[in-house]
Amino acid sequence: MRKIKVLIIDDSALVRDILARGLVMDPEIEVVGTASDPYVARDKIVRLKPDVLTLDVEMPKMDGVEFLRRLMPQYPLPVVMVSALTKKGAVITLAALDAGAVEVVAKPSADIARGLNSMLGELRAKVKIAANTNVSAWKVNKKSPSRLVRAEGQALAESTDKVVAIGASTGGTQAIRRILESFPSTMPGVVVVQHMPVGFTRHFAESLNEICAMEVMEAKTGDRVLPGRVLIAPGDCHMRVRRSGGVYLVNCQPGENVCGHCPSVEVLFQSVAKYVGANAVGVMLTGMGSDGADGMVAMRRAGARTIAQDEATSVVFGMPKVAYERGGVDFLLPLNKISNTICGLLAG
Repeated sequence: MRKIKVLIIDDSALVRDILARGLVMDPEIEVVGTASDPYVARDKIVRLKPDVLTLDVEMPKMDGVEFLRRLMPQYPLPVVMVSALTKKGAVITLAALDAGAVEVVAKPSADIARGLNSMLGELRAKVKIAANTNVSAWKVNKKSPSRLVRAEGQALAESTDKVVAIGASTGGTQAIRRILESFPSTMPGVVVVQHMPVGFTRHFAESLNEICAMEVMEAKTGDRVLPGRVLIAPGDCHMRVRRSGGVYLVNCQPGENVCGHCPSVEVLFQSVAKYVGANAVGVMLTGMGSDGADGMVAMRRAGARTIAQDEATSVVFGMPKVAYERGGVDFLLPLNKISNTICGLLAG
């Protein structure tokens, strides 16, 4: 098999060397070059034709976000962001994901020796994921999915016993944003699992809260699932929905990876199937792997209506495809059709 060609972009020579040594430990990966800044990278991209870029978030001449905003419309490539676990790093990383990056890996902040090995293993895995993503929609001359139409709030305010459960991975931050920003403030409660490193989910929730009519917050144990509220699973905890009397609550606890992840879509969807049943709408968005597929089957068997994002609009048609193939999906839809379909199912 042809190796995955990677170009490393980082202003630190030491970091470039560490990342290069870590990546080539995988026989399926070849580091074809490194660049100290986006200007050097621009020329090497054209000459070396890499399959994947790793990109430092914070660089002196041009940060990763600005570089992506210039690169993706002209020369779309799968990009894995390498970010520090700082507030500034998280904010820039989220902006980079919105600008076209497909994955993020956090630099270790403590216990550098052990943390570095873990980070490099994660980087190798995410480079492989990135190599299988579809970023062609960023091309200037290719039509992107049309803008979502804001859903009407009529009849939704009465659906207080309903819950919308959303799961996503690679490419999911953009898809989630596009759906949530179209929801009215009268929307029934929404619970979300997005595969994202610890420390980033709070900033993700905060950024969504600024643009959405609904209140968006990182979940914690005991939070109620309420109309007008979106709860995002913390980056290091499984989130489960449970019923207490006449209300729905969430429970967020650390745990072993399920389907390779914590938080896991599978854990959320299984809890929704058990405690919400036919009052739920399940949504599976873009992502690699099969996390949540069996949970979506369980939701559908419990009477919930279920939706999966189609291949044409998915960055990675992995999780939606597996859920569909296992019989867990009622509707396979392009991204721009999902929001109004959810609202139609709830209002109906």
